[in-house]
Amino acid sequence: MEITNYFPGNEMELLDLGDGIKRKVTAYSDNLMCVEVHFEKGAVGALHSHPHEQITYILSGRFEFNIGGAKKILSAGDSTYKQPNIEHGAVCLESGVLLDIFTPCRADFL
Repeated sequence: MEITNYFPGNEMELLDLGDGIKRKVTAYSDNLMCVEVHFEKGAVGALHSHPHEQITYILSGRFEFNIGGAKKILSAGDSTYKQPNIEHGAVCLESGVLLDIFTPCRADFL
């Protein structure tokens, strides 16, 4: 992958995933990826797993996360960590935006 150092936000596409969720890849390299995920109230990030490590920072809104079967309600300023292959998902209680960091890069998002 060619190294890119700048990712102007107005050049990055906000992709409508349907069901009240939109995603924008904000920056990436082979080993790291940053993604903005916009949720409408009531939208559900279905339970899933993947081989990537993931940190989620809640920029705004309120969410009920389910990580490995343990549920917790979090809001702006809170964070989560998901180890590889753990089942996780979220329900949006108040519309908001998450910032997801993945390692390595999620090639399926590009």
